[in-house]
Amino acid sequence: MKTQEGCLWVFGYGSLVWKPNFEFSRREVGHIRGYKRRFWHGDDFYRGDKDKPARVVTLVEEKEACTWGVAYQVMNKQVEECLQYLNMREVVLGGYVTQTVEFIPQEKHQDRIWALVYIATSDSPTYLGPASELEIATQISICRGTTGHNMEYLSRLAEFMRRHCPEVDDEHLFSIEAAVFSIFHACGGTEPPEQYSLPMQMF
Repeated sequence: MKTQEGCLWVFGYGSLVWKPNFEFSRREVGHIRGYKRRFWHGDDFYRGDKDKPARVVTLVEEKEACTWGVAYQVMNKQVEECLQYLNMREVVLGGYVTQTVEFIPQEKHQDRIWALVYIATSDSPTYLGPASELEIATQISICRGTTGHNMEYLSRLAEFMRRHCPEVDDEHLFSIEAAVFSIFHACGGTEPPEQYSLPMQMF
């Protein structure tokens, strides 16, 4: 693993994969080991509200698991601006805390990297914890916050995985997506709105 003075890597596994909203010098698709991604955290600002908190992802330790996402490299003056922004977005408004993880790039023959990651634990006041796929899907289907519908969050994450990690079967993610589609169909719809698709120029 390599580190560099004046350089920070940030690993995103939720909304950061498609919407970092900070300046970066480079990004890499890859994974971390020892954690599984779960829709166990609550969001009462971005994708939900106080009455109907949304379901968003966090990381849960599991020895044999791995989680795919994107690592962003920020350099020099970008570092302070990035950390200030993410502190407000992920810590103050999101209820996450920081940890350092080993990031493994998707491209072969690249060095492993130490990266900062934001994780919500059961100590967070908005943590929701485990639930059945149907319960999570039901909650996602009815929640909306300041940045959009909870279904958009789910759909964009699932599309990222299909587009950039097609060999990875994220059973938890795709099962919840399928459950949301089933709920939508049962209510007389055919599929969630098209605006939930990722822009093609994302990468």
